Amino acid sequence: MTTISSAAVLPARPSLLGRLLRLIRGWSDALATYWMRREAIKTLQQLDDRSLRDIGISRCHIETAVAGNLDLELVRIR
Repeated sequence: MTTISSAAVLPARPSLLGRLLRLIRGWSDALATYWMRREAIKTLQQLDDRSLRDIGISRCHIETAVAGNLDLELVRIR
């Protein structure tokens, strides 16, 4: 004979501490990402125009390239 349990399992609700820790982690990840992008922009701005051209970007596209939004098909450097 087969027995079927009728007890429904409710989804676990995160505790207040868990939600707070997740919020703090999100903020710290965002801050770390911001710092790393600013450092990459600063490093690229220190390069001369020829070095930038060698890696395929121009000075005016540094921030866009670091953010990952640069479409290399639309940008041609001569």
